[in-house]
Amino acid sequence: HTHTHTHTHKRTHTQAKLLVYPGAFNMTTGPAHWELLARARAVDNQCFVASVSPARNPDASYQAWGHTTLVSPWGKIIGTTDHAASMVVAEIDLDDVEEVREGIPVSKQKRSDIYVSP
Repeated sequence: HTHTHTHTHKRTHTQAKLLVYPGAFNMTTGPAHWELLARARAVDNQCFVASVSPARNPDASYQAWGHTTLVSPWGKIIGTTDHAASMVVAEIDLDDVEEVREGIPVSKQKRSDIYVSP
């Protein structure tokens, strides 16, 4: 006897206002994807994103791209570093998150009558 269970998961939009992604992309994926992915995650989640990387160490066997980056909920680069040891220091206004979410209310536009989450 087999049972088939159908589960309906109600996904809610993240309430996070800042997502922090530690990473150490290499010299191939870093230039191609590091900033692109940080900006995409910020826009997708409508929040600030900090992509944090170690500095490049020429004596190490793994060469990290570096480029720690802070991105706004609109996908704008607020601050970034190069490959050397340094920090991004910036003041952010968390009210910007709500402003973007109200201006583009993607979390309220899901068509549950058409699309069902597995």
